[in-house]
Amino acid sequence: MTRTLTGLYDSHTDAASTIRDLEAAGISQENISMVANNIGGRYRCDVKEGNEAGTGAEAGATFGGIVGGSIGLFAGLGMLAIPGVGPVVTVGWLAAAAAGVVGGAAVGGAGGGLIGAMIGNGILEEDAHFYAEGVRRGGTLITVRVEDSLALKVEAILHEYHRVDPIDRRNSYREAGWSRFDETALPYTDEEIARDMRLRSSTMP
Repeated sequence: MTRTLTGLYDSHTDAASTIRDLEAAGISQENISMVANNIGGRYRCDVKEGNEAGTGAEAGATFGGIVGGSIGLFAGLGMLAIPGVGPVVTVGWLAAAAAGVVGGAAVGGAGGGLIGAMIGNGILEEDAHFYAEGVRRGGTLITVRVEDSLALKVEAILHEYHRVDPIDRRNSYREAGWSRFDETALPYTDEEIARDMRLRSSTMP
């Protein structure tokens, strides 16, 4: 039986290191996906019109270069604009599902697609809204489709690089008045993302 495991990361370095270790552990690239906030254009891609992802060779070298070694999955990076989130760097099956990519061509927009893609692959609706909000606030989401026999191994890798605690982080969102992801909301700015990061750092023990 296949299940979907997730990890949300505040640091792009942690996310890139996680993908590197997943690949080294033998998890096939077709079962790994990443959606990373790209507000401010941190990563560049060869972008085509609409929501179709580009080849992403330059972005792949940039993101993969964070941890060095083989580019691996990062060679397929492209870009989407997700309502409520803004520009994101994406790669893998979740990105394709969110964009409505069928047969290599994007059909329709990505609005609501990220939530639907997660729910359609076994992620609870409440969790899907949280993860989408986490990307909106500057995070990087990694999703892995894995057989039960490999679930513990993959969970250990996802935990290794400072994965966000979803319960604690969701509670902090709710204390500030958040209830669910809103695709009509304005994307976070670089300044707002930096402010959130500072606030989280100041409350860490």
